[in-house]
Amino acid sequence: MTDYAALARTIDALTEGESDDVALMATLACEIHHADDRFDWTGFYRVTAPGLLKIGPYQGGHGCLQIPFDRGVCGAAARTGEVQLVADVEAFAGHIACSSATRSELVLPVFDQAGRVIAVLDIDSDQPDAFTETDARELAAILRSVFSGPGQGGHLSDK
Repeated sequence: MTDYAALARTIDALTEGESDDVALMATLACEIHHADDRFDWTGFYRVTAPGLLKIGPYQGGHGCLQIPFDRGVCGAAARTGEVQLVADVEAFAGHIACSSATRSELVLPVFDQAGRVIAVLDIDSDQPDAFTETDARELAAILRSVFSGPGQGGHLSDK
């Protein structure tokens, strides 16, 4: 299992003072991806137009280039602003198969300081039922700290 306390400290140190969203996303995608063997694909889809996500920084094989808010697990997270914890992607109506290896998925909305969804963090696993509520809760806390906390750029010690 992921040592989320250590991951949060590492991300805090690496992102301190950084305010560029793409630089932050690239750093988080790398650190989160390598933190756990369950994480087969880890990346961000950015809101680039109303109702549209486009691929951002990621780790793993190729991802879909764009995803409308009305399609797939990522679209559902962006549309509703709610975490999507999917134990079996085949059972998710409208799932977009960017990779045939994906068996389960965790997608978290990323909010800016004003509370707007600016992206989603998508984590895919080649294992069924790979993600837990703890994963969702801990990753959401990291995202809040980095993207919507005071001053952005990972100031966990300020929380």
